[in-house]
Amino acid sequence: MTVTAISPGHRAAGARGALARALLGAEDDPRWSRPALWAVLAAAFVLYAWALSGNANEYYAAAILSGTQSWKAFFFGAIDAGSFITVDKPPLALWVMGLSARIFGYGTWSMLLPQALAGVAAVWLVHSAVRRTFTDPAGHVAALIAAVVMTLTPITVAINRDNNPDTVLVLLLVLSAWFCMEALRAGRLRPLLVAALFVGLGFNAKMLQAYLVVPALALAYLACARVPWLKRVGHLLAAGVVLVVSSAWWMVITDLWPAETRPYIGGSTDNTVWDLVIGYNGLGRVFGQGRGGGGGGGFGGEAGAGRLFNDILAGQISWLLPFCVVALGFAVLPRVRRRFAGGGPAAAAWLLWGGWLVVHYVVFSFSSGTFHPYYTTAMAAAVAALAGMGGVVMWRAYRRSRAWAWVLPLAVALTGGWSFVVLRRTPDWLPWLAWVVLGATLVAVVVLVLARALGRVQVRVAAVALVAAVVAGLAGPAAYAVTPLQSQINGTNPTAGPSSGRMGFGGPGGTPGRMPDGGQFAGGATQPGGNPQDGRTAATGERGSGRTGFMGRGGPGGGVSDELAGYLVANQGGATWLAAVSSAQQASGLILSTGRPVIAMGGFTGSDPAMTVDRLQSLVSSGQLRYVLPGSGGGPGRGNAEVTSWVQENCTAVDGQDGLYDCK
Repeated sequence: MTVTAISPGHRAAGARGALARALLGAEDDPRWSRPALWAVLAAAFVLYAWALSGNANEYYAAAILSGTQSWKAFFFGAIDAGSFITVDKPPLALWVMGLSARIFGYGTWSMLLPQALAGVAAVWLVHSAVRRTFTDPAGHVAALIAAVVMTLTPITVAINRDNNPDTVLVLLLVLSAWFCMEALRAGRLRPLLVAALFVGLGFNAKMLQAYLVVPALALAYLACARVPWLKRVGHLLAAGVVLVVSSAWWMVITDLWPAETRPYIGGSTDNTVWDLVIGYNGLGRVFGQGRGGGGGGGFGGEAGAGRLFNDILAGQISWLLPFCVVALGFAVLPRVRRRFAGGGPAAAAWLLWGGWLVVHYVVFSFSSGTFHPYYTTAMAAAVAALAGMGGVVMWRAYRRSRAWAWVLPLAVALTGGWSFVVLRRTPDWLPWLAWVVLGATLVAVVVLVLARALGRVQVRVAAVALVAAVVAGLAGPAAYAVTPLQSQINGTNPTAGPSSGRMGFGGPGGTPGRMPDGGQFAGGATQPGGNPQDGRTAATGERGSGRTGFMGRGGPGGGVSDELAGYLVANQGGATWLAAVSSAQQASGLILSTGRPVIAMGGFTGSDPAMTVDRLQSLVSSGQLRYVLPGSGGGPGRGNAEVTSWVQENCTAVDGQDGLYDCK
C-alpha cells in the first residue's frame, strides 16, 4: 500500500450529487467516513458551544461592546466607545465577534458562537488536510483520528469557549496549512499565496505568534514543491510579499493616522503598533525584556525543556506528545519513510506538521516573557495531524515488518504511561481513571507484542489492541475536555481539567469570566436582549453582584461597586466618558455594567503612558470628562503619578464615593 500524500490526481468525487456527497462522501469513500466526520463535528460543537452563559474575558468583551456602539472603536479595537485606548492586540478577532454582536445584539451567545464555529471549522480543516495526505482508505482513518484528537484537546475546548483571539488565530493558521498542502498537491502558486494571506490575517489577530508556522510552511514547500528549485524560491518570495502586505496593512494605517484623532495603542510605550509588535506582543514575550516580560513563571511555569509537561500545562496539551515524537521520529527515518510513511512529496506533510510542532515546542518552552497556558492551543492542530498520520504508518509497520513492529507498542506504552502520570498528579479527581488508563495501556501493549510474536495479526486481536490503545491515549484528555462544560471558565486564563494549585492569578479554579445574556445596565439602561425589570448587571448577569471587574476576569485590578457605577451614570450629564479609571480591568467592568464609555488611563496593566496631565486638562476643560478614579486598583508603581497629583490638587473628592474625584 503506497502513500503518495501530494498526488495531484486525488480520487474523483463519484457519481453522487452535491448534497449526497456532503452527507455521505464520495462513492469510493468508506461508508463510515463521512458519517463519522459529522459525528465528530457535532461533538466538537457541543463541547465548544454548550452552556456558554457567563464565559468570556471582560477586557475583550468590553471592546466588543464598544465596537457595536462606535465604528471608530470597532476599527481600532478600542476598549471604550469614546476611543481613548485600544486593547493590546490587533482587532481582527474582535471584528469577527463584533460583527456577530452588531447583527444579533450584544450578549454571550452572539459574541462566543463565532468562536465555537471557528473551532469546529478548524477540526474539519485538519480532517481534510490529513485525509488528503493519503490516496487510499487509510487516509480516512488517519483523518478521523486527527479530528478526534483536535476536538478533545483540553486547552482547545477551553479557549474555544472564550473570547480570546487564539481561536481565530488557530483557524487562520490551519487554513494556511491547508492551502500550503494544496499548493504542493497541485503544483500551483496561487494556493501558496492564499496560505501566506491567512498567516498575515493571523498576524492581525495575535501578531508575531502567527509567524511561528512560517518556518514549517516554507520548509515543506522548499523541500517538496513540484517545481524547479529557482521557481520554489521565487514562489516563496512572492508569498513573502503577500505575507508582509496582509500583515502590515492595519498597522500602517493606524500608525499613519494622526495620533490625536485615534485611540492610544494599548500595550505600547510610544503609541505605535510597531512598538507593540516588537515589544509587548513580540520579542518581549520570548525574551522577557521590557514591558513584555515577567510573569512567565506565574502563568505557565518556569521556562525550560519541561515546561509543557509541568503541573500547569501537562493536562492541557501534552497527552499525545510522546506518541507524536515517536511517530515523527519513525516517519523521517530514511529507511522506513518510503516504505511506510511515504517518500518524495509525501514528506511534505511530515515536514509541515512536524515543523509546526517543533517550532512551537521550542518557543513556548523557552520563552521567558509572559506565557499563558492557552497559547498552547496553537499546537493542537499539529499534534492532531501527527497523531492521525503516525497511527496509520506505525500500524502499517506493525503489520508488515517484524523489524519495526515494536514501534507502535512503544508509542502506546509511552503515551499511556504519561497519561497515568498526569492523572495521578491530581489523585482526588476521578481517582479511578488513572488506573483504567494504566490497565488499558498494559492490555494494548501486551496484546500487540504477543500477537506479533505469534505470527499473523488476527482481526479480533487487533480490534482489542486498538480499542485499548484508544482508551490509553484519549481517556485522559477526554475527561479534561468535558470539564469546561460543567462550570464557567476563567475568562483571563481559560483552562480545562482540575486545578493543580500552582497557577498564578486567573488560573484554574479562579474567578470565572462571567458575561451577560441579557440584563440591565446601571442606571436603568438596557443592553440588547435584556430585561429592564430584571435588575441584573450586564457584567455578571446576576442580581446584586455588588462589584464588577474582579481579578481573574479582565486581569488584575480593583472592582467598582454598583453604587458607584449608579452614581456615575446618574451624574454623567453631557460628558463623553462616564469616568476615567486607572486600568482597563476597572474600565471593562464599568463599561459592561453601564454600557457607557470609560477611559482606561493606564491600559491593561495600568502602566501604559496613555494619559498625560495636558490630555486630562483638555478633556476636563472641553466637558468630555468629569469624574476620575486615579491610581486605584493598579497596585504600587502603576498609573501616572503626575496625573494622580493633578487630580488630587485640582478636583474635588466626592463625598460618600471613596476615591472618586469630580473635576467639573
